[in-house]
Amino acid sequence: MNRNVILAIVGVLGAAFFIAVMLSFGNDPHAVPFMLEGKPAPAFSMKRLDADGTVNLADLKGKPVVLNFWATWCGPCAQEHPVLEWAAKKYGNDAVFIGVVFEDTEEATKKFLAQRGSSFQQLYDPQSTMAVDYGVTGVPETYFIDRNHVIVSKYAAPINMSTFDKHIAQILK
Repeated sequence: MNRNVILAIVGVLGAAFFIAVMLSFGNDPHAVPFMLEGKPAPAFSMKRLDADGTVNLADLKGKPVVLNFWATWCGPCAQEHPVLEWAAKKYGNDAVFIGVVFEDTEEATKKFLAQRGSSFQQLYDPQSTMAVDYGVTGVPETYFIDRNHVIVSKYAAPINMSTFDKHIAQILK
């Protein structure tokens, strides 16, 4: 292969890389597209971990819901926990906050919550059925569900306070 052909190939590859980088600017890397956006939230009835009883989505009709999938073995989930505690205290009168324990043990979860606190109800999903219904690809993932129980948005990373404020504003309208 002669030198001009190699330079042409390198030039084309470089231009393609440059275009790909430029097209990605302005996109949020945590904004994961998913099939349930704008669709009704999947119904669930799940055992509470922090108290007796179960929580049914149908019983929450007319209330916005913040649904957070998490696990004790997840470092980013531990990082996010204080933000969710803050948010539950700030917005708890306006929306229902629910934590869903993903692929973890009841014992480890209860220990985690005893050490770090919990201002909102926690559900236990031992077979990951609820996680599958919601299309969870990893933790942490937070779903913002409006009062008609339509999924408005999903955030797939440890959420911070300002991002949380932006997402919850969409479901409190």
